[in-house]
Formats: sequence, structure tokens, C-alpha cells
Amino acid sequence: MCVVIPCFNEESTIGKVIDDFRKELPQAEMIVFDNNSTDRTASIAKSKNATVVRVNRKGKGSVVQAIFAHVQSDIIVLVDGDDTYPVKSVHPMVDCIQKGEADMVVGTRLETPGGNGMRWLHRFGNHLLTGFLNFCFRTKFKDILSGYRVFSKNFVRHIPLITTGFQIETELTLQAIEQRMTIKEIPIGYKERPRGSHSKLHTFYDGYRILLTIAVLLRDHHPLRIFSAVALLMAFLSIGCYLKIANTFGTILAVALLLLSFFMFGIGMVLSSVNTRFRELHILLKRK
Repeated sequence: MCVVIPCFNEESTIGKVIDDFRKELPQAEMIVFDNNSTDRTASIAKSKNATVVRVNRKGKGSVVQAIFAHVQSDIIVLVDGDDTYPVKSVHPMVDCIQKGEADMVVGTRLETPGGNGMRWLHRFGNHLLTGFLNFCFRTKFKDILSGYRVFSKNFVRHIPLITTGFQIETELTLQAIEQRMTIKEIPIGYKERPRGSHSKLHTFYDGYRILLTIAVLLRDHHPLRIFSAVALLMAFLSIGCYLKIANTFGTILAVALLLLSFFMFGIGMVLSSVNTRFRELHILLKRK
């Protein structure tokens, strides 16, 4: 088992995070993945006898990709280095992996009274993005943006990751869905950042990137849904143009929109068929 801690300039909290997790999980290896910190994060981690791996490519997603490439443990605990997550919650999360109840366990912050450490705007945005993902992928998740997760070795081996920024938590969840992995959520508390620790999340910019990631993965994994929706919209616009614009231009526009609607639906059908073949191939490769 290992505890992996992605960090960027967390000198005020990293020592306490390492000490707390070492106390709860004395058998676990502590690995700090330092994303080009300019403060004493790396030196403090080394003084706590943690292994420090430097990741030069900027972004939390890049760090998690490095974690998945580097770590070979049977159970991997992923936690931020800002001391906002309750360390004692790690035990029920690890138990789920050890018992084979899940491939990934997520500590959810939004359903507990102890989750008040999150700023109201971040809480609202989290609810909004989680709701959008649930609507698009027909799921019932509570918190897709939590940075407190536990993975099985099988999960790490079979989940491809592409995003490089704060979208990584969303991608972890969506890729797990597509790979038919079992995901379990466990309610946890969430503390305010300690004095001297600053969030690297840019609320609106990173929120937009997360929203875009959901849309892109929906297009990639469920093209028929998104192209059918676009085709239906164009079909309604075609009918509207035909009924409301009673001239030659209106008729031409209506026909063009209707043809485009059929074209978009056809694209969705073709891409969906290609995806099905890739899923079948992936299943066969996993059997080898």
C-alpha cells in the first residue's frame, strides 16, 4: 500500500499530512509528487522520510498521470497535500478496496455536515458540474471533484488518462464508468485550508475546463447521444423555419437544416458503431 500526495507549494501543510497518514497507515509507503514547487515542499517531505518524485510537466492531471505510471502498489491512496481531508476516513475507504467491493473509492464532501470548509461558490459549482455529469451519463454521483480517492492496482493498470489540469478528477470518474469499473462513494468531512495554504483552483476557468471535459468525453464515448440531440434540435429548427418563413428562402433553409439533421444523426450512428467495435476489442485484449 502507498499514499501518494500531489503537491505544488504546500510547505505549510505537507509535513502534517505525511505525519497524519503515517500514524493511521504505518505500513504504507509515503510518496510526494512535487509539481515544480518553488518553496520548501520537497525538502520538508524528504525530512519526513517520504519519497519525493519531481514532475516537471505542469498541472494536477500531469501529476496523476505520473503517479499511475510510477506506482505499482496493490492499494493506492490519493490525497491532496493541503490538509483539508480527514485522515481517519482513509480506513473505510481502504477497507472497500481490500474487500473487493470497489475499484475506486471516492471521499465525498458535499453530503456531510463536516463539508462546510468548502467555499460556497466551489460548493455550488461542484453541485452544478456533478449534476450535469449525472444527467449526461445517467449516474447518481455526489461529488465528482473530490481529490481524496483510493484505487486498486487493477484500476490504475486499466484507466487511460489524458487531461493535465484540475479536470483529472472528472476524467478519473468518467473513464471508470466507461471501463465498467466499480465506484463507491463514502461521505467524509472537509476542513478549511490552514493559514498559509492557498488554493490553486481558478473557479471559473477550471470550472469551464471541467465542463468541457465532460462534453468531450460524452462525445468520445457516447457519440449517438450528443449527435442525436444536435440532430433533433436541427429538425425542430427546420420545422420552425418552414412554418414561420413563408417564402422560398424559408423553404430552402428548412430543407438544408433537415438534411443537416439527418447527416448529424448518421455521424452519431457511425461513431457509435466504431465505439462498439473498440469496446469489444478491449474486452478481448483484457482476457489475454
